[in-house]
Amino acid sequence: MADNKLVLVVDDSPTIRKIVEVTLKREGYRVNTCDSAMKALASITDDPPDLVLLDVMLPVMDGYQVCKIIRSRYRTIPVIMLTSKDGFFDKVRGRMAGSTQYITKPFEPNELVAIVRRYTKLN
Repeated sequence: MADNKLVLVVDDSPTIRKIVEVTLKREGYRVNTCDSAMKALASITDDPPDLVLLDVMLPVMDGYQVCKIIRSRYRTIPVIMLTSKDGFFDKVRGRMAGSTQYITKPFEPNELVAIVRRYTKLN
């Protein structure tokens, strides 16, 4: 099991948030979800997660900016970009923003679980 690790899912799509939440809860993770950058940053401040799954295309502030802020404040929290932006330069930009890994949508839920497991075990 996930040993009660907390994952923060940040995506403006209710469908994606629900799929990821159900998938990770089934594996024993605690899951918080947010639909915006500001809510995500407040959530991290209130209850720092063990891992963040972060979409790039968010309203007001994009995921690259959010990742840079997370990196500046919480260097050890893994940030996995989970996005439909699949171009080479998008991936490079994600890594330069400080993402731990970059996964493109559509994604395979079992693969996502394996990746989340990998990074939550490293904490």
